[in-house]
Amino acid sequence: MATQATTDQGKRTRDSIVDAAAQLMYTNGVAATSLDKILAACGAGKSQMYHYFKNKNQMVEAVIERYLETILANQPQIYDLDSWEKFDLWVEQLLDIQRGPDGPIACPLGNLAGELGDDEKIAPLLDKAYREWESHLARGLETLRDNGLLNADADPGRLAQSTLACLQGGLLLAHVRRDITPLVDILAIAIANLRLHARPQA
Repeated sequence: MATQATTDQGKRTRDSIVDAAAQLMYTNGVAATSLDKILAACGAGKSQMYHYFKNKNQMVEAVIERYLETILANQPQIYDLDSWEKFDLWVEQLLDIQRGPDGPIACPLGNLAGELGDDEKIAPLLDKAYREWESHLARGLETLRDNGLLNADADPGRLAQSTLACLQGGLLLAHVRRDITPLVDILAIAIANLRLHARPQA
């Protein structure tokens, strides 16, 4: 496991290394991102890098964590899904990002999964990140069920999993086609599928 910073200066240095690695790996892929390129991009010294990261796999692990932090920060509604309307707002947050001047944007975790999904050391780290993302959707659906808005026999975990699968496929196709339409359509289908399990209200 990578070493964590214990001072403010150390945290800034470590963050700059991870940010540089994350950008290079997103743009060029992991295989084409050498430690020397990361150092050149962030301006840190080799001894500083090796203080925090003993090898490239530890760097990739830190990048996965950074990608997940950024992904979740861009969809804050995911932390407060206690009504069907808030699920709709969550979708709008996702789409707003993709409607920006650089969109549609590839999912950084999806990029890594495409490159390293068969790596027996990295695949579990990617799965852990996806499961954390998925867990917030599952928690929201559990809240709906507790509030009588979701059928009691619905499975929040399975529903969250299928929703995230739809989202990932939509992000991939939208990015490849440079067209947000596949993402708009699949998210509409995903939400419609969730609402099939809505509990009728009196």
